[in-house]
Amino acid sequence: MLTDDKDLDTRCPCGSGKPFSFCCEPAITGRKPAATAEALMRSRYTAFALGAVDYLINTTAARMRTPEDADLLAEQTQATTWTGLEILATEAGKAGDQTGIVEFKAAFDSPEGSAVLHERSNFEREQGRWVYTDGDVELLPA
Repeated sequence: MLTDDKDLDTRCPCGSGKPFSFCCEPAITGRKPAATAEALMRSRYTAFALGAVDYLINTTAARMRTPEDADLLAEQTQATTWTGLEILATEAGKAGDQTGIVEFKAAFDSPEGSAVLHERSNFEREQGRWVYTDGDVELLPA
């Protein structure tokens, strides 16, 4: 699914405007880790959109993972259609930083209706790679 030739021309779900094959796909497939906290956030949004549960688990800080994560994420990704991402702000999170914050809004449709997830996410480096730790989340009406 992630390596079909047609994906070379498909725009990335993260809204960067870049082709998927040059944007989030290298991170999701493990070929090239996200270089910044924002790049990791974008790739995690794309992973939610594509149902890439293993990537979502692997890019969560080890201390924040639970045994139930795989089942919960699989259920969420099957029930939710992500429809748009807007990056509102970033703090630190560049190549030389150890921590970073990305604030974003992500629109989605679910069986309960449409809404917008507004989150201020915290990221840190773990063994040299960016991982998601936690965030302040607010659900807004669409």
